[in-house]
Amino acid sequence: MTTRRTRRTVRSATLVAVAAAAAFSVTACQSSDSDASGSHKAGTSAQSQAQHESDSLTSKSASAARTQTLVDGSKAKISKLGAQHYRAEIVSDGAVIATLDADGRDAGMDGNGMFVTLTPGGHISSWMDAGQQGPGTFNLEGDWKAKVTKQSENHYRAQIIGNDGVMGTIDANGHDAGLDANGISIVLTTGGLISSHA
Repeated sequence: MTTRRTRRTVRSATLVAVAAAAAFSVTACQSSDSDASGSHKAGTSAQSQAQHESDSLTSKSASAARTQTLVDGSKAKISKLGAQHYRAEIVSDGAVIATLDADGRDAGMDGNGMFVTLTPGGHISSWMDAGQQGPGTFNLEGDWKAKVTKQSENHYRAQIIGNDGVMGTIDANGHDAGLDANGISIVLTTGGLISSHA
């Protein structure tokens, strides 16, 4: 009899630890609870607490969203999704017309002559420009140069060149790409168009 109680206590403690560790996996918590007879209450309590923490995090993320007006009058709804991860929804006339996702790296796009960049820190820039058509080597803002080469259909690459040589690369492979080069915003499109803004 003593042995059975000890087993139940150990299983219950294990479930609480599993439920707490899997705060974002309600399914996993429910599976663990159903496998342990007699431990359902302990698992459910931990699951409820984990779900509450998850809801709180979601609420904080939602409240962190901000709206910024872009140069063409459209709006960017910018949300923080995690450390070094921001998303911007470009909204015009109440409809989302484009989305930028900067997850650990800069993102950029050309929206009919309006160029937009978003950094993993949540900074967004927009400007109007005709751009410069690659392939070729072009002068950019901030004394940068860009050597744009065509890799294949809908795939262009730009080497960003400073006084000390190549400082970075932008790869627009199937979708536009962006880069923040020491405060200079750069966009390269899949058609080889490049633009920069200070």
